[in-house]
Amino acid sequence: MKDLRAEIRARLDGVDWAGAETSLFERGFATLPRLLSDAECDAQVELYDDARRFRKTVDMARHHFGAGEYKYFADPLPPLVAALRSETYRRLAPIANEMERALRKPGAPNPKGSARWPTSLAALRRTCAAAGQPLPTPLLLRYAAGGYNCLHRDLYGPLVFPLQLAVFLSQPGRDYDGGAFLLVEQRPRQQSVGEALLLARGEAVIFASADRPRRGARGFHRASMRHGVATITRGERWTLGVIFHDAKS
Repeated sequence: MKDLRAEIRARLDGVDWAGAETSLFERGFATLPRLLSDAECDAQVELYDDARRFRKTVDMARHHFGAGEYKYFADPLPPLVAALRSETYRRLAPIANEMERALRKPGAPNPKGSARWPTSLAALRRTCAAAGQPLPTPLLLRYAAGGYNCLHRDLYGPLVFPLQLAVFLSQPGRDYDGGAFLLVEQRPRQQSVGEALLLARGEAVIFASADRPRRGARGFHRASMRHGVATITRGERWTLGVIFHDAKS
């Protein structure tokens, strides 16, 4: 596991994080170059039928979330998922604090105060547990032809880390058609703006979990973000979702 964590850290070291921060502030999301190999993508998909790995299964149609299924990992997380979650969080925490500062949220950092979001995932998880959110939230999502995911936000409780990560485990055009990853931003007193992303297998996107700062004529204001998945028209689509704050249930 130590070698795996070091390998994930090295891959993330190759990301242009300054550019990612700029994109998050300007567009509400940032795409990342390939983080996982084909073999690693296959290994995550193969976990899906191992009930011991998961704490909860959600039939999306039953809850009117869309059409598809996803499963939340149980603790301890698979080593690759744990490494991605911990190492990516370490790089996102400073960006999240800058977002909080721009939105001037209570507890956000200021010249005389400390950052709201701690530097390590372990510290964030302790904070979540103290707030009554003790359950891990990384998940695997599976869609067959006809599947889709309604626009939504992954909140899970009052404590919400501002950013999350999705890693694409299937190759568009080969494994499936359709199924674009959707991001919609609701701007105050304006019409909504949408993005549709089709990323290659192993690539990833960081995006705002709920709200993001958007620069206007008088400084930053709050823009509400939602994400979803367009209808899969052929094949099967798999995604690894890495949410950093934990859940109540």
